[in-house]
Amino acid sequence: MSLADWAKNGWLRTHRPSKAEITNLLEIVERDLKDANAKGISDDWKFGIAYNAALKLCTILLHSSGYRTEKNLAHYRTLQALPLILGDQHKSNADYLDTCRKKRNETEYDLAGNVSKDEVQELLDFCQELKTEVTAWLEKNQKSLRD
Repeated sequence: MSLADWAKNGWLRTHRPSKAEITNLLEIVERDLKDANAKGISDDWKFGIAYNAALKLCTILLHSSGYRTEKNLAHYRTLQALPLILGDQHKSNADYLDTCRKKRNETEYDLAGNVSKDEVQELLDFCQELKTEVTAWLEKNQKSLRD
């Protein structure tokens, strides 16, 4: 399936991103990566903040590709769009992020102390790698949306 197919299914709608929007989303990513490393915050919250950074990186890709999700299953679809935009080699990354989404939801709504320091670090490391790939993709494919 393609993003266009998803739009035909009603899962996405077209979106015209602006340079300011993408810049703001990148600033949120930077803020979240910094905050997720702060002292005095539980690992649960650090994980949630790092998850938000990963979600925003996927949002940047989706919006820069001319789409945004509909409300139903928005996080799930944003994450699952990753291999449709960056290539099939990112399928396992989308699966990893979906696992993080589920863990974040459990931690947010049902269970305290659900996240380890190692899980936080793994997600932060993943976010740094994804940020590098997203910024390179923007430079190559959507230079007009970058500074």
